[in-house]
Amino acid sequence: MLDLRTLRDDPELVRDAMRKRGDEHAAGLVEETLRTDEVRRRLIREVEVLKAERNTASKAIGAAKGRGEDASAEIEAMRHVAARIRALDADLARTEAELRDGLLQIPNIPDPRVPPGEEGEGPTVAEWGAPRKGEVPPHWVLGATHGHTDPGGGALPGGRTPSLDIERGAKIAGSGFPLLVGGGARLSRALVQFMLDLHVREHGYLEVLPPLVVSRDSMMGTGHIPKFEDDAYRTDPDDLFLVPTAEVPLTNLHRGEILSAGDLPLAYVAHTPCFRREAGAAGRDTRGLLRVHQFDKVEIVRICRPEESEAQLELLTRHAERVLELLEVPYRRVLLPLGDLGFANAITYDLEIWAPGVEAWLEVSSCSSYGDFQARRSDIRFRPQGGGRPLHVHTLNGSALALARLIVVLLETGFREGEGILLPEILHPYLGFDRLESCP
Repeated sequence: MLDLRTLRDDPELVRDAMRKRGDEHAAGLVEETLRTDEVRRRLIREVEVLKAERNTASKAIGAAKGRGEDASAEIEAMRHVAARIRALDADLARTEAELRDGLLQIPNIPDPRVPPGEEGEGPTVAEWGAPRKGEVPPHWVLGATHGHTDPGGGALPGGRTPSLDIERGAKIAGSGFPLLVGGGARLSRALVQFMLDLHVREHGYLEVLPPLVVSRDSMMGTGHIPKFEDDAYRTDPDDLFLVPTAEVPLTNLHRGEILSAGDLPLAYVAHTPCFRREAGAAGRDTRGLLRVHQFDKVEIVRICRPEESEAQLELLTRHAERVLELLEVPYRRVLLPLGDLGFANAITYDLEIWAPGVEAWLEVSSCSSYGDFQARRSDIRFRPQGGGRPLHVHTLNGSALALARLIVVLLETGFREGEGILLPEILHPYLGFDRLESCP
């Protein structure tokens, strides 16, 4: 949520930022919100005047009674004042709700470093490794024909041990809910364990196992609603939401709290399944694991002082990149342009990895800084070491990493004709095997 004082002091700055995002609706909301704010301020002034009158009249009535005089006329007048105050208080409550609703619908102001452009037009600012070239079968073929069998382990009917079963997943829950089995399930578990170990032991994060459902206030705090409510899975009648990302519970750990400056920065990591309707995915490639409604992800969140924000974003992004480097997966870092920037995001780097089987760069991580946008919505503040009023923290988060598309790339880049699918060496101790083999 933006600081209301910013809208009052420089509304053109905010309108211009919304237009740069390509969001004319939000630009119009700035003026509407300021009009609502002016109504609110007028109501506050009227209530204050009436309360002053009531206090003066109350003293006069008390004095009159003390002198034994009739104060019935003054008492009746004060009743009218009290009724007027109650009516104005009700108007004020409605106006404040409208004001907050307007503020909640205005996106964040982009960081000056964010370039113009639409989706797919962001500049590549860093690269690592050389993507695999040449023709490779797509992962849904490889996953269905390669797997791992443990001695004494089980198998699907017919003795089959694939890694990926799209059809059975769809039978269970519908399209977009793939089924990892055997070696595929083991690979997913190994990736999670490897990433958690790395972030906890080397990068200094505190591991959290959060609830998989979150409240409306929690979703509001991170900016996932009201704008993206249709993309979330909601339970009824509890009005709870399945987590779209661990960003939501991790950021809300400190909702409504005042932290000590000496405790910052804070760093948390969590592994959760993530649930998204992907309501806007019509027309996109949804085959295999490319775009799913449920996927596992390891998320990292950092909470810091405003002056630390830029350095913390670079640190967090490097932590996500380090996962790819240890897995020996080539990647590129892309700075998202204004037309592709998330609602709450001030600046975002996407990490993309090349999938040779589907011939596409796949986003496997988004690393973002939100400034104080989420902190204002969630009321997360810190008390400066030198004293003074509490200030809002800055929040940052990143996928480190999302598993579905990472598995896509590991299958497609690891495939060797006649040898199976070779898996990254760093995962071998977690897996107990080094490849997925051709299965009948």
